[in-house]
Amino acid sequence: MSEIDDLFEVIKQRISEMPEGSYTAEIARKGIGFAARKVGEEAVETVVASLNESKERTVSEACDLIYHLLVLLAIRGINLDEIYVELRRRRK
Repeated sequence: MSEIDDLFEVIKQRISEMPEGSYTAEIARKGIGFAARKVGEEAVETVVASLNESKERTVSEACDLIYHLLVLLAIRGINLDEIYVELRRRRK
């Protein structure tokens, strides 16, 4: 399993269990609109970092973007296998 697969499993667990104090659960409680806005916010921050900031800052922002995208996918009930299938289809 990759780091992203591992993270996605934790995210799905947090959304399922909704533990108090979990940032992932907090996003899920606020709903898909909030989660989608967070993805947009992190995407902009990643773009800005890539254009104006250090490599390390860009990596940090990219991690934030990936995390929030995974949360959004989990809330929507989209499995990573669906993403992998589509990526393989596009590669042909």
